[in-house]
Amino acid sequence: MKALSPLIVFLILYLATSIIAQDFYKVPIAVAFLVSSVYALLTIKGTMNERIKVFAKGAGNSTIVLMLAIFILAGAFATSAKTLGAVDATVNFTLSILPEEAILPGIFLASCFISLSIGTSSGTIAALTPLAVGIAHQSDINTPLMIGLVVGGTYFGDNLSFISDTTIVATQTQGCNMSDKFKTNIRIIAPVALIMLVIYFFLGKNVSAPAEIGATNFWLILPYMSVILLAICRINVLLVLGIGIALTGIIGLSLGIYDVFGWFAALNEGMMGMSELIIVTILAGGMLEVIRHNGGIDLIIKALTRNIHGARGGEASIAALTCLVNVCTANNTIAIITTGPIAKDIAQRFHIDPRKSASILGTASCFAQGLLPYGAQVLIAAGLSGVNPIHILPYLYYPLLIGIALLFAILFRYPHLKTQNSL
Repeated sequence: MKALSPLIVFLILYLATSIIAQDFYKVPIAVAFLVSSVYALLTIKGTMNERIKVFAKGAGNSTIVLMLAIFILAGAFATSAKTLGAVDATVNFTLSILPEEAILPGIFLASCFISLSIGTSSGTIAALTPLAVGIAHQSDINTPLMIGLVVGGTYFGDNLSFISDTTIVATQTQGCNMSDKFKTNIRIIAPVALIMLVIYFFLGKNVSAPAEIGATNFWLILPYMSVILLAICRINVLLVLGIGIALTGIIGLSLGIYDVFGWFAALNEGMMGMSELIIVTILAGGMLEVIRHNGGIDLIIKALTRNIHGARGGEASIAALTCLVNVCTANNTIAIITTGPIAKDIAQRFHIDPRKSASILGTASCFAQGLLPYGAQVLIAAGLSGVNPIHILPYLYYPLLIGIALLFAILFRYPHLKTQNSL
């Protein structure tokens, strides 16, 4: 139990304190990891230099460093594209091609597409929630349904986007290409998205479209589309993000949207916006290495797999662990950062393809996060709409259905993957 005590300290400090304060964002998660990391150093035998070397081994391993580089470029790209006006252009383009009788499935599709393009569920919610509330006020569709539609759709992109934190962490910790994870993952959740489109079509046949939709400048959508297409073509993610960043600069400067200093400022803002995630990733990597050094990872794996004898049980244990940590941290990216190394050990032990384990991490975390009334996404939507988070939960159909889809994917070992070497 001593080996696992740093993780217990983290959960008590973060979870218990948040419950007492009745606010899961009262205790900064980076501070919780800092305290538990300092405590972790005290659990190692040896001199302080020897203890720090163990921590540094985990905090600075190649996977962590690559993740940090991706986070930095993803943040720079996302903010520079947003400053360019790419988010509004993408929203307008999506809405402009929708027939009026399909406005509900269209808004859901827009939520899926925009989150896939910009790689953030929170940003998509911020962009679409005011529009969804306006439609709800002009029609006989209740507001919680409209908010649930927007929030649910964002998890499609959060789970699949090549610049999403969850995708980056899931693929890097499992050692697989983003494009391969995308192709595997979409086979699990695409049927759910199609089912939701049909449901929303019948629910929204009589809903009126917004009176005015802004004009679309297709040049502003180009950076997002380029990133998606290049990533699908299996080009190195750092190169893809670099090209995306360059396009935001070229287009922004050519159209006079910002000058070179404004572009630099947007890049800097984006990189700085990833600072908390970078700090948490470094601290979590070091703490987990200490836990591994003390034998804690082996204890967790033995506890999870004690009565498991095959890949199906191994996949189920990865999903269960991810959901549990997500409930405790209220952050799907942090949940994957925390459970990713353990999931990789379980996957190797039970011969689970890295593409499948990465898909399980992403889908399980989005399922759990999507149903938390204290999750950031639901809270943002509730704040923008003035709706109680509890009233939104019954309409979060998509996160619930992807959880069911994941369960079936585990039970029937779907999709059936041919053996492929990991990165």
